[in-house]
Amino acid sequence: MDGASEDVAEGDRATRSGDAPAGAGVVAEPGGPDGPAGVVEATEPAGLTGPAGLTGPAGRRGAVLTRLQAPGGGLSDRQRLVLASFLMLFVELALIRWTAANDVYLAHLTNFVLLASFLGIGLGFLRGRSARDLFPLAPVALAVLVGFGLVFPVTIIALSGPRQIVGINGSAPLPRWASLAAIFLLTVAVMALLAEEVARTFGRFEPLEAYRLDIMGSLAGIVVFAGLSFLSLPPVGWAVLVAVALVLLLGRRAGRWQQAGIAAVLLLLGAQSIFGGDHWSPYYKVHAVPGENGSGLVVSVNNVPHQTAYTLDRLKESPTSRYLLPYAHRPAPADVLVIGAGTGNDVAIALDQGARHVDAVEIDPVLQHLGRDHHPARPYQDPRVSVHIDDGRAFIERTHKQYDLIILALTDSATIVTGQSALRLENYLFTTEAIGRDRELLKPGGQFAMYNYYEAWLLDRYAGSITAVYGTTPCVQISGEQVGARLQAVLTIDKDGTTPSCATNWTRPPGALSPATDDRPFPYLADHSIPSFYLWMLGLILLASLVLIRVTSGKPIRQMRPYLDLAFMGAAFLLLETKNVVQFALLFGTTWFVNAAVFAGVLLSVLAAVEVARRFRLPRPALLYGGLLATLVLAWLIPPAALLDLALPLRFLAGVAIAFAPIFLANLVFAQRFRSVGGSGVSTLAFGANLLGAMVGGALEYLALITGYRFLLILVAVLYGLAFLTGRRHLRPAAA
Repeated sequence: MDGASEDVAEGDRATRSGDAPAGAGVVAEPGGPDGPAGVVEATEPAGLTGPAGLTGPAGRRGAVLTRLQAPGGGLSDRQRLVLASFLMLFVELALIRWTAANDVYLAHLTNFVLLASFLGIGLGFLRGRSARDLFPLAPVALAVLVGFGLVFPVTIIALSGPRQIVGINGSAPLPRWASLAAIFLLTVAVMALLAEEVARTFGRFEPLEAYRLDIMGSLAGIVVFAGLSFLSLPPVGWAVLVAVALVLLLGRRAGRWQQAGIAAVLLLLGAQSIFGGDHWSPYYKVHAVPGENGSGLVVSVNNVPHQTAYTLDRLKESPTSRYLLPYAHRPAPADVLVIGAGTGNDVAIALDQGARHVDAVEIDPVLQHLGRDHHPARPYQDPRVSVHIDDGRAFIERTHKQYDLIILALTDSATIVTGQSALRLENYLFTTEAIGRDRELLKPGGQFAMYNYYEAWLLDRYAGSITAVYGTTPCVQISGEQVGARLQAVLTIDKDGTTPSCATNWTRPPGALSPATDDRPFPYLADHSIPSFYLWMLGLILLASLVLIRVTSGKPIRQMRPYLDLAFMGAAFLLLETKNVVQFALLFGTTWFVNAAVFAGVLLSVLAAVEVARRFRLPRPALLYGGLLATLVLAWLIPPAALLDLALPLRFLAGVAIAFAPIFLANLVFAQRFRSVGGSGVSTLAFGANLLGAMVGGALEYLALITGYRFLLILVAVLYGLAFLTGRRHLRPAAA
């Protein structure tokens, strides 16, 4: 293999054929460089070999690496690898949730933490062969990160004027660049230290067996975190699991500093969970306090003011109230659908205006439960109300009920779907396809309404979207309330496209923005471009990746050239995974359960590919690549929106087949190629190339802001094509 021989230590040549790097996928943080657990330095004579048959080189200052042994703790190697992989992915998911809950700079930028996590995991694997074991520093690094997040939170407060960004106790916050840089570097450090433990244990197994155990641990991490989300446990519950895993993995390495780090994490998150007065939903940190001057409850999510539960008198105090305007031309509707029901204001008004039945759809169970328990009008106790904890788009795609009035009520989330996309929870509600589905659900004479605080250009975009669906312009009613540059407005239109008794219909201004679509569901982007802040952020992350990989591996980037195909695979797979996340969000909703199911499905697809590669002789590489290309072409020819007309069971089966067939074949391709990589030194280089490719893939994801998500399939096909062209000389059919 090109450039391999000089990179493999003489004592390591006969050990193993290599390991699986992380480029096969992002969720299943795969294995990396060989390296047994518990590397210890001693002053005994050189030349002794450890259980893996590795000869230790002479150490610095006369120390000699003589024995390679497990660090104790009563765990077998298999248990250790599964548990370490579980801990690594669990902490990654927890950090994505927790950092965004405490720092508003990350509200719609959680993939920033994902990229930091992925970089840290890569660096940890690059250190997997190092003589010095840094995993024991993980509890300390985690405590520092938690402490930073609590000491330097970033919060938005609503005063009499525009909202203000503040730090702890109303002090000046850290500048955005400083806050994000600190979180990025601390996240990289934490994940690198955790990944080092995985890498050292990974090297004690045959590559595909190690990869299989790693996937099992990662799958357990997703399932457990999803379970905690379902139970709405606060971060102290997460911390207890992390502490137990750290204690088991550290074994006798758990000294004073390690114990202090674990204790600090438990105490800090325990204090936040107990004394912070917060509720932790699957999406947000929710903070609710009693209101004043006619409000029953004031709610903030992720340090951002979100909604207020008002008394009925306060809701009706003005005839131009945003709550009353939808009923100005549609008195006493029989059946009402409220999407974004929240704590219950719109439900209370619908009942007050004579509705005989209200379907209240709210994605966040904690917000709905707060409204049920604390709203002054008690709307959720009314037998005329049916509550649906669900994604609004998913609900309208499934229901066949007809309504007199459909309201999109302040549907404005404070988070994105996952840490791996730029899609906010509500984006699919504002596409032309969604507005068209709303129209189908209206009874003859029924009315569609939506309201929020809009900047002028966003109001024009939504009005243009309604016009594109109905063929006529909607009615625009201004409530008179204003927050900064945003004016509160209500858009209404009847099913037949009329706007009875409307004082002001919308007039399209010159240069009005095009509507959002299911393929490009980004209503908040003024044009087809990547915001400059994202470009700066991505550029700095990629630069940091290059520098840190060079420093960690001790090898220049050019030595990774023989593994350029693995870099292309890493970039392609990350894009493929992102495409599946947003595809299932459209088909089945942006709920936490759907997201967890998608990531679990990715891992199961990877696991299935590994099992096939371990047990069977794979076809020629050209055939596997051809099959992969065919599945990508099929996914292109059948866009996700085309599946929405299918019954739910058929939609599920078709969606799974189209989404996961490319993932399965991509992992067969990956397994076959990596068997041609040499020993541990070479696998380090291969892993570094694969990591760089995945980081580039994370940056390329933002092209969807310009092109839409369907275009990512073309990019994935091109990247896998480049992987085949640059790596075909290394490929050969794999033995069973």
